[in-house]
Amino acid sequence: MQKHYGPLVRLLHCAIDREIGEALEQVDLTASQGHIMGYLARQQGPVYAKDIEEVFHLSHPTVSGLLARLERKGFLCMQTDEKDRRCKKICIQRKGEETAAALYQAILRSEAKLVEGFSPEEQAQFRSLLIRALSNLGGWPTEFPKDPQFPKEEPKP
Repeated sequence: MQKHYGPLVRLLHCAIDREIGEALEQVDLTASQGHIMGYLARQQGPVYAKDIEEVFHLSHPTVSGLLARLERKGFLCMQTDEKDRRCKKICIQRKGEETAAALYQAILRSEAKLVEGFSPEEQAQFRSLLIRALSNLGGWPTEFPKDPQFPKEEPKP
């Protein structure tokens, strides 16, 4: 009898989603809002709604709604760009920075649980196999480097 990988991958995905979902719920964020906050925390320069639309492949109305809700919750603010008054820069508020740092720690805890009991060599092999499987299926998102370390650096608290 052939064993299938799909159900195991799906169960793993659901388990990770549940772990991160619990952390997001504690800080009053949805998954989409959490992804955006994580992205904003990793950026060095100014970020605009158009950047989020392109990176996450979302429509302008969807991004506008997400940003408006994050602004109402006090995670970020929108500031008019000095160079182009039609554009608004997205600026993370202190609450947003603290939340992004807390979410990053939740991700680290979840990933540590994921590979609990794995030797360092097994962890490296597991990561390598996941990357290869994803690449085999053509599922590599273009906005991420081929050898991802998310984030490249820890968000600023």
